[in-house]
Amino acid sequence: MRRYARFAVMITLASLPVWSGAGAAGLPNIVVLATGGTIAGVGNSGTRGGYEAGRLGVDQLIEAVPQARQLANLRGEQFASIGSQDMTDALWLRLARRANELLPSPDVDGLVITHGTDTIEETAYFLNLVIKSAKPVVMTAAMRPATSLSADGPLNFYDAVAVAAHPDARGRGVLVVVNDGIHGAATLTKTSTTAVQTFFSPLRGLIGEVNLGRVEFFQDPHRRHTLQSEFSVEGVSALPRVDIIYAHADMPADLIDAAVAAGARGLVIAGLGNGNMNQVALAALARASKLGVVCVRSSRVATGQVLRNVEVDDDALGFVAADELNPPKARVLLKLALLKPRPLHEVQRLFETY
Repeated sequence: MRRYARFAVMITLASLPVWSGAGAAGLPNIVVLATGGTIAGVGNSGTRGGYEAGRLGVDQLIEAVPQARQLANLRGEQFASIGSQDMTDALWLRLARRANELLPSPDVDGLVITHGTDTIEETAYFLNLVIKSAKPVVMTAAMRPATSLSADGPLNFYDAVAVAAHPDARGRGVLVVVNDGIHGAATLTKTSTTAVQTFFSPLRGLIGEVNLGRVEFFQDPHRRHTLQSEFSVEGVSALPRVDIIYAHADMPADLIDAAVAAGARGLVIAGLGNGNMNQVALAALARASKLGVVCVRSSRVATGQVLRNVEVDDDALGFVAADELNPPKARVLLKLALLKPRPLHEVQRLFETY
């Protein structure tokens, strides 16, 4: 399997240009934290959809893209070997702690984190809020397993190393590099179940682009992150339960009531349009709010903002409007917000700041 994966990427990467940065003796030191995902997936066929995520180890991923060692000195750590659908709060906390252990070292100039595409936007956003360093942290992934015909993982990995090694990547928070794009953690979202061009940042656009290792930045992230963030998970052993409930026509109230009964401390509604829901669900959410559950209105719509007091009287009902955050990211922010008691107006400020 190792020979197969190496052969597959040697064909596509043999002529890649190298970013003209420091000489060989002065290359930056990048640690690769591998969590599994499709980028490390293995299938029985190069042209069929079935595969097992997370089969290849971090050393195999690095060895399969030898050109990346022309960009940086690479050292790998196998953090996990899962499909990202199995990412958990506990793994988030461990990953954040490991990143915050590594980054202060003078021997570490940045991190590359390989991940599955299913929840990469949530992991990236979580890390963006709790990592305490200006050094580059770049996540990458793949839509096709390593054994697939025309696998996208090798070039994504190469480009991620190029971005992590680039001096202008400092201070931009957690970045996600896929399919030539450099996305900010707060803005990207997955839009296709199968297409390689699945990730977009529809509201704010790309932070930059990377073309065969050549990096160009367009803008800084527009929201606070990393060193600017007021959040910390130091000493935190568990995150509060926050549930997402999907709104639809003729939506019943029982799922909202069940989530409250099950112990949810926060609820995010993936609402219709501008975070809307029918009157039955609205009344149930208001009851939850009166019980002390923090209720956030987001939207199931792909782009746009959910603003306060447009069609729903958030002030009267005690709700928070998610602003630009989609439901998965609203859930991440609410989990962190609930680590300490906050009045609702303070939670709203967080959603307008991060």
